[in-house]
Amino acid sequence: MAFAVAVDIGGTFTDLVAYDHDTHRVVYSKSPTTYANFVDGIVDCFDKVKLDPARANFVNHGTTLVINALIQRKGAKAALVTTTGFRDVLEIARGNRPDPFDLHYRRDDPLIPRPLRFEVSERIGSEGEIVTPLDVTALTPLAATLKERGIEAVAIFFMNSYANPAHEEQAAAALRSLLPGVYITCSTEITREWYEYERTSTVAANAYVGPQVTTYIRRLQQDFASKGFTGALHMMGSNGGLLSVERSCRQPVSLVESGPIGGCIGAGAYAEALGLKNVIAFDMGGTTAKCALVEDGRFSVDSIYYAGGYVKGFPIKSSVINIVEVGSGGGSIAWLDPQNRLSVGPQSAGSTPGPACYGNGGAEPTVTDANLVLGRLNPERFLGGEMRLDIAAASAAVRRIAAPLGYAGADGTNRMADGIIALATVIMAGAIKTISIEHGRDPREFVLFCYGGGGPLHASALARELSIPTVIIPPEPGNFSAVGMLLADARLDVSKTFTGRLNDTTVASLKNVFAEMEQEAGALLARDFGADEVLFERFGEMRYVGQRHNIKVPLPDTADPAAIRSAFDRDYKRRYGHSDARANAEFQALHLSSFSRLRRPELKWLPRAQRGGDIPPQRRPVSFGAAGLLETTVYDRTALAPGFAGQGPALIEEYGSTTLIWPDDRFEVGALGELRIHCGRD
Repeated sequence: MAFAVAVDIGGTFTDLVAYDHDTHRVVYSKSPTTYANFVDGIVDCFDKVKLDPARANFVNHGTTLVINALIQRKGAKAALVTTTGFRDVLEIARGNRPDPFDLHYRRDDPLIPRPLRFEVSERIGSEGEIVTPLDVTALTPLAATLKERGIEAVAIFFMNSYANPAHEEQAAAALRSLLPGVYITCSTEITREWYEYERTSTVAANAYVGPQVTTYIRRLQQDFASKGFTGALHMMGSNGGLLSVERSCRQPVSLVESGPIGGCIGAGAYAEALGLKNVIAFDMGGTTAKCALVEDGRFSVDSIYYAGGYVKGFPIKSSVINIVEVGSGGGSIAWLDPQNRLSVGPQSAGSTPGPACYGNGGAEPTVTDANLVLGRLNPERFLGGEMRLDIAAASAAVRRIAAPLGYAGADGTNRMADGIIALATVIMAGAIKTISIEHGRDPREFVLFCYGGGGPLHASALARELSIPTVIIPPEPGNFSAVGMLLADARLDVSKTFTGRLNDTTVASLKNVFAEMEQEAGALLARDFGADEVLFERFGEMRYVGQRHNIKVPLPDTADPAAIRSAFDRDYKRRYGHSDARANAEFQALHLSSFSRLRRPELKWLPRAQRGGDIPPQRRPVSFGAAGLLETTVYDRTALAPGFAGQGPALIEEYGSTTLIWPDDRFEVGALGELRIHCGRD
């Protein structure tokens, strides 16, 4: 037997799913994330299911390593080499003020401080012509300076290199020769668009995380090889596709949202299989909650990402699924501010020490502790019984913040726990509003597709908050991001600056540029994955003439100017509520998404084997907010066959998660093993 394996490292747990294409056997495991060495958590997952890495023919891997390094500022000591006169591009940034009412507003400091930014004489013209040749002789003393300062990575950005990368490539080759062992990266290896600040910021981030990511991936390869693994290792890209190890090491910023993306892919696959047109993919893990839109089986991919948020963070020019993330996960800590106002997150207890109920020394109350106090989690069956939860420790933690607010006794503890859950629900609902309403979509017209260890526990409350009528919980929601990684295609996104007004001449030129981009992307996928069939999707960044900001518009292969204009006006109106038929439209950039289908499991084989009726339902009291403490039916999900139906109040327990069915809800088990919850009786 040879298994296809996917591994997802989250902020609290590391998840594994392995599938045998020949026998359709599937196994799942979870283990606390080991921050000292992430590989230890992965190995523990293999050991729990007694799976030898030598039996895997490939491993798809998603990790939060990149985003954690950027947000926590735990990257390499990096330097920037740039064109004379452009040393301070990272400081100048954009002349906007995203938060005009904050009198003390400051952006986050650049990843590379000014003393580590160096200028070199060179200049490329806007049409790609060489205005000033690169001063190659200056690179030798510069390399000596970088070596003296203990530089671990070098980012190279030259002005107008998007039009002609020759100088960047020349400088990179020279510095790699002069600085063996130092990570060298240049902006044109990542993007060929013209925005100088965004390109500088992107290559700086790439250098900042490059040594750490490269070391991690190479160590993972070596550890797997030492255990007999001879298959292929693929990394989960932020664009929703798999990347080769070599590309991931060259462009580690492509992994910035690597972990959460798998769930979006899985949500898209299930939406297509279930015939769902509009889906909100919602993932609540141990540290954060994430959401994204899936429309017609496809998710939206943005061409820019802001690490640390748009207001104070910095941009990365890389394709990333449009995902909104908030610090409201199972491990998010509830706390009181100086005015004794309750807050939840973004601080998290993580995997170490974890929530108080884990019994590892944590004392702060978390969302998981609150759910345990309310009876919504079974302390004996957490992770299928692998972890026993300490309800006394959870209650003590909640009382720490209940007492200062005057809540006493068991009833006060329950009210405080309910308040923690209610506030977490509002925070998560706000994220869903951001991804839907702020993009011109009505969440009431979508199905809420919930997964993650905590998603099913909060799904119905979120649906009520947003008036969403239907919730779907896929099989194995606690491992669902890893499941999505098994369903991913190989993917490569490329972009290029392309300007001109929308007319016949521009569209003819556009088609020629796309043809060149497709040839290049197809060759790269063939090299990285042996792809013999590649599919393409074309997009244009467009705006009305005179505007500053663009929108990304899908372009059909045989598009003429009228069809492109119709698509642009339609998307513009949906986003902003109006369009202008009299104004001229223009292009600013072209984007190409390239896909190669890889072998994937059929969805019908992914649920665990049914155990029939040998597990009778149980009963226990569960708190449902204003409805009070109610006797609740508790089901084992593996005992529920397709077609089974029931109504709330109910709990459906499984290995990695628990689904809460509210008193007025109805549910049934679908043909693919999914739970379909109807919020409110007809």
